[in-house]
Amino acid sequence: MKIKFPFLLSILFWSSITLAQNDYAKLDSLFTLLESNNKFMGSVAISEGGKILYSKSVGITDLYTKKRATNATKYRIGSISKMFTSVMIFKAVEENKLTLDQTIEAYFPSVPNAKKITISHLLNHRSGIYNITNSGDYWKYYTQPKTQAEMVAIIAKTKSDFEPDSKADYSNSNYILLSYILEKVYKKPFGDILTEKITKPLNLKNTYLGNRINLGKNECYSFTYTEEWTTEKETDPSIPLGAGAIVSNPTDLTLFIESLFAGKIISKKSLDQMTTIKDNFGMGIFQLPFDQRKGFGHTGGIDGFSSSLGYFPDSNVSVALTSNGNNFDNNQIMIALLSTYYAIPFEMPSFKTVALTEEELDKYLGNFASEELAMTIKVTRKANTLYAQATGQSEFPLDATKADTFEFLAAGIKLKFDLANQQMTLHQGGKSFIFRKL
Repeated sequence: MKIKFPFLLSILFWSSITLAQNDYAKLDSLFTLLESNNKFMGSVAISEGGKILYSKSVGITDLYTKKRATNATKYRIGSISKMFTSVMIFKAVEENKLTLDQTIEAYFPSVPNAKKITISHLLNHRSGIYNITNSGDYWKYYTQPKTQAEMVAIIAKTKSDFEPDSKADYSNSNYILLSYILEKVYKKPFGDILTEKITKPLNLKNTYLGNRINLGKNECYSFTYTEEWTTEKETDPSIPLGAGAIVSNPTDLTLFIESLFAGKIISKKSLDQMTTIKDNFGMGIFQLPFDQRKGFGHTGGIDGFSSSLGYFPDSNVSVALTSNGNNFDNNQIMIALLSTYYAIPFEMPSFKTVALTEEELDKYLGNFASEELAMTIKVTRKANTLYAQATGQSEFPLDATKADTFEFLAAGIKLKFDLANQQMTLHQGGKSFIFRKL
């Protein structure tokens, strides 16, 4: 099973359901358990008011030398890059170089609906511009360098998905274009603007626009797991730019988001605009609930890298995760980090599986449909493993944890079958959905 992360977002709905008492020592045990079961490689941090309360790194930076990751290891952060890009756009607005309501036709006349699309629409994914990472062609060129002109042509060749501001739909293309707008108004490369406006003023020593991965700079390769860890290909940074090409680590990320909410980068007025949620989207930021609390942040993924960042204003606490190898649900790790800080108990994962015969597995094969989600899940078998495939998505393997229960831990998915009633229940993110066999 190979999961691709085209610098996209997975919106998390953090929940404290089924949690149990713990402390920082238990977090150490959790990461030891995850690493020993080939579930996670990466780094995490919990910070309160600029003080790191907990940090941990597990795994390796490359398969050849097997150098261990440390708190100094740097990771590609995928779509968390969009938070940085959004902040720089607001800096440009404050410096009177842009306005949120100006349209983009002067910059990209070839983009469909350019005369109707504003900077604001790009920021909160209301432009209707087609997401280039949804195209099968994307995987043909994503490792190769592209010029700005080439990328704009790729974005412009597909018609809009919807009329600007009629709804919201996530599109990496929006933030690629925002990156180019920053370069045009400042007349500097994106990486230089990032340094000047954010990383240098905040003294973020581990954060910058990525290039080809360089182990000599404490960067790391990314991996996916099948029967063993294998090295992923590298997306060329010229393609995502401010949509997904920034490199950082958890300690820098917590400092960045705490500084953002402390008013050290942009004004309160700008932050209020950035954090205004409409149709589940802010401007480069999302609302992330945990327990009864409301936080803000972003997630990201690119190649085999994945990341999560959240901040909770009521406690001035931030949590960050950067991973270069993941065979587990980051959501569950973030729950453990937050639960530890708030002294809420959490349950350690169990990786025990049961062996079922092919005849026993065949009882669960078929197509299952849900009215709630308006989707179908097809369950098939390859040898002694069940696979599930939802409408329009790639198939994924299922581990049997009980005779009638199967899990895909990388996405936090549990499928429980009820043969007597010809149905299956999908559990994910603290929610349950009934699927009936067709």
